[in-house]
Amino acid sequence: MTIVDEDRIWFKATHGVEVTEIGRDPGLCASAILADGPVSIEDATLDPVAFNNPLVRGDFGLRFYAAAPITTSDGYHLGTVNVIDRKPRSTTPEELQTLADLASIVVDELELRLAALREVRLERRRREEVQKSKAQVEEVARTLQQTLLPPRMPQVPGMELSAFYHAAPLQEVGGDFYDVFPLGGRRWAISIGDVSGKGVQAAALTSLARYALRGAAIQTSDPSLVMAALNETIVADQAAQDVPRYCTAVFCVVEQTESGSAQVRLANGGHPPAVVCRADGSIERLTDSGPMLGWLPDSRYPTLETLLGPGDGLLFYTDGITDARRYGQRFGEGRLAAALADRPHNNAKSLVRWVRNLMNEFDPPGYDDVAVISVSVEPVHVTERQLTGVWAAGD
Repeated sequence: MTIVDEDRIWFKATHGVEVTEIGRDPGLCASAILADGPVSIEDATLDPVAFNNPLVRGDFGLRFYAAAPITTSDGYHLGTVNVIDRKPRSTTPEELQTLADLASIVVDELELRLAALREVRLERRRREEVQKSKAQVEEVARTLQQTLLPPRMPQVPGMELSAFYHAAPLQEVGGDFYDVFPLGGRRWAISIGDVSGKGVQAAALTSLARYALRGAAIQTSDPSLVMAALNETIVADQAAQDVPRYCTAVFCVVEQTESGSAQVRLANGGHPPAVVCRADGSIERLTDSGPMLGWLPDSRYPTLETLLGPGDGLLFYTDGITDARRYGQRFGEGRLAAALADRPHNNAKSLVRWVRNLMNEFDPPGYDDVAVISVSVEPVHVTERQLTGVWAAGD
């Protein structure tokens, strides 16, 4: 089987001939591909065209040549399927037809291979486009997500703040959010929430909830009133959009005291309970909660209070933690509380880091959105001079 190029003839498959290529001019295939059907030269020395061919007159001594052109379905002649010999031979119409059939088989195989290559290239381009599109969507989602979260944690003297956010899957905007902002004086507002759904609709509700909380907190610092205002906002938005959308959230006011502690007042709207991690190793779950936001108009949200002493920490989280599965079982709030009892530290950064490490044990890790935010009161550090003064006074 040969393929005829512009100036070369390539022997792509051979039997009985150790040739890979020859020039086009001396090759008989260059003439055979111009024929409409099989060609047979029984004795090349007697053929008026072939007798002067170098393959006939030279050492090779070609005498017999029969070929059928390899012609594509759209009429292009690519080469030949041919039989040669050094002695004259005769052919029958049936043998020439067999040669033509072989040439057709070659065309079918070539076109099948070409179609497969085209499909592979097309599939590769599709994958590249999908990956490019996926990367663009992820970048848009990541950028949009960043606009729904505070850019950095504020520095608060005497306290430590830390937060973590994980959105899954990456190509969608998550529905969890958190926020921290000052209320004036020594008061700070902390909020965390989880809106229903994912994507653009969830992002719209997240933005609405976050800024509605901020707006309500300007009018009043009472957590129960802030949550009631947010509930009214979401209920009104549902009526305007004619789309049921809901949210769970916690709004918390932390106020530093002169003694170095922090007074905490919060209201919970159907959200997982905040957990107080005491310096002595004990934990306290703030479980009292009102209904989910947007579920019922005129809902009421009780205000809970607690005091964070030096070395105490307060942890907020979304249900991506408690709904996750660990060792085949739902993790749940009970297992979270038990795991927190063995925590190594209470400060905000260590608590958030502890939760991130915990997520690596989930099945699979990070399957859902997770937002975590923590605040802690710095422990009292007693200097050697202070200790010396105490001992001196004791003496």
